[in-house]
Amino acid sequence: MLNQALKILQNYPDLLDELISQDIISKDGENYSLNSKYYIGKIKINRNEAQLITSNIHQKIPIEFDKLKDAYDGDIVIAKRVFHPRNRYKATILYVLSTNEQEILVSLEDNKYITLKDSIVLKAKVDKKYKQNDILLINSKTLQVSKYLGNIKNASIDEQISLYLYNQEFRAQTFDYQQSNDNIKVDDKRVDLTNLPFCTIDPMGAKDHDDAIYFDKENFILYVAIADVSAYVKQNSDLDIYARKRATSVYFPHKVLPMLPVALSNNLCSLKPDVNRLAYVYELHLDKKNNHNIIKSKLYEAVIKSRQKFSYGRIDRVLNNHWDNFDDEQKTIFESIVELYKVTSKIRKKRLQKGYDFRTQENRLRLDKNQEILKVEIETSSASHQLIEECMLLANIQASRDVGNVGIFRIHDEPSLQKLDKLVQDVSQLGLKVKRLDDVHSTITSIQEKANNALLRDEVDKLIIQTQQLAVYSSKNLGHFGLGFDSYSHFTSPIRRYADLVLHRILKTKKIPKDIDDLCEYISQISRKVDMLVWDLEDRKYARWAAKHIDQELIAKIVDTDKGIVKVDQKIVGLKATLDNYKGEKLFSTVKIKIKSSDIIRKSIIATIVG
Repeated sequence: MLNQALKILQNYPDLLDELISQDIISKDGENYSLNSKYYIGKIKINRNEAQLITSNIHQKIPIEFDKLKDAYDGDIVIAKRVFHPRNRYKATILYVLSTNEQEILVSLEDNKYITLKDSIVLKAKVDKKYKQNDILLINSKTLQVSKYLGNIKNASIDEQISLYLYNQEFRAQTFDYQQSNDNIKVDDKRVDLTNLPFCTIDPMGAKDHDDAIYFDKENFILYVAIADVSAYVKQNSDLDIYARKRATSVYFPHKVLPMLPVALSNNLCSLKPDVNRLAYVYELHLDKKNNHNIIKSKLYEAVIKSRQKFSYGRIDRVLNNHWDNFDDEQKTIFESIVELYKVTSKIRKKRLQKGYDFRTQENRLRLDKNQEILKVEIETSSASHQLIEECMLLANIQASRDVGNVGIFRIHDEPSLQKLDKLVQDVSQLGLKVKRLDDVHSTITSIQEKANNALLRDEVDKLIIQTQQLAVYSSKNLGHFGLGFDSYSHFTSPIRRYADLVLHRILKTKKIPKDIDDLCEYISQISRKVDMLVWDLEDRKYARWAAKHIDQELIAKIVDTDKGIVKVDQKIVGLKATLDNYKGEKLFSTVKIKIKSSDIIRKSIIATIVG
């Protein structure tokens, strides 16, 4: 790090002389050294603290925000060591040697620019043409406003805030893709499956149909057809670079920012009904007798023509024997789906002997024309969801097996013993007599069984999920603990996940990308970042709702006993608030709260227990 600093200082000889005269840097002939009382390093700013990263990568020295001088994330600095109580060193910035020029997202509050990411007050002169709660971009080098985004009062700004906070603002740019002929014909290179009655089953209103299924109930063959994105997105092309940078689609409550150009994601690659589409198909021959295992599989490029697109709700009605308003073609498909559901139910039952069934629910925010919350819909895993899930799992498992020992796998490690012990402790505090057993699976399933008998299954499942490690992508097959699979990958969603597109190419060419390890790490990081930016936007939407419902009384549950956080489970489901009068109420106990304040910029909702 010293050598890097000296290269910078060559352009500033007066500053170098000053550092030598102050005995910060020592010179002996042509050799330089840094006084042990000082550090040279790079600034790293997290949400709650700043750190100095030195050449010793294991050394991370804390810096108080008010000791940053004018330094910001990524800057190279000289800092002075400051002894701190509890035998810990901190640092204060003396000189900024190199500024990593960037745009800083700020809000204008009380005539000060305050960063949204870290709540740092920037030492910059405020331009008088801007007003309270304006959201701006500040150049980190000049400390001048580079862009006006809008005012926090306007809910349409939330999308921009989340994208800029997580450095994903480039997703607003589009790729000038020239759509090819939509009239796809079957040729000798592809298997013609246009005679099979495929269908898609997706959420209501979906436009990007990655997958279609057909079950030949007479011969017990499941066809899983996946959009053949690799036929359009050639490796290392400009379009591929565009997709790789995005790595995944972003699903906001009000819109989708697709990984691919809309002409592909919503049209050419989407397995829409009544048009020929290029597909990559798994033909899975199932054993009729022995737990419906895959006894033979074929993978090939094909052309399909989906006959119908169904919503999950429509298929749920079919599975509940409500066959309303159907024609002959739909009747044939419905009969096939009913038989397929019997098969996938048995496969699911067997899978859960090693994997886990978590009773999770998704809160779907529905926004009005002003992009504020209109209502929150609760989506649970229904029979139709489970049917499609099992079909996709079968294809994903088979793809991971076919790719060999090195490729792109979705891996998930089991929870640590420390987290498992914490789970046992938390569940015990709910009044359940549980203990850690010989292995992780038996421990978790035993806890679930006792929670189910005590009518606490939903709450306990949330605690179990909190103990889980993050699932990531890896070039090596390390298994998937949560699903209970020895081998697993992502094959079924190449329209919205770059990992699936990479896997398709590997299966087709039998070639592994040279940078596969870096690629796996990158996709994992971006996928996590996208999850966080979506949560950021949703939390800000909740804060907007709360700001308009001050003094509203709601029923909530304690979900964090350390921080006194509650979560509303009625009316505005999913809203979280921090209690200002928390007095040690038990985890998951129900309380009546009143909203006291809401800071939209920081997504901070304060409530008080009443009654």
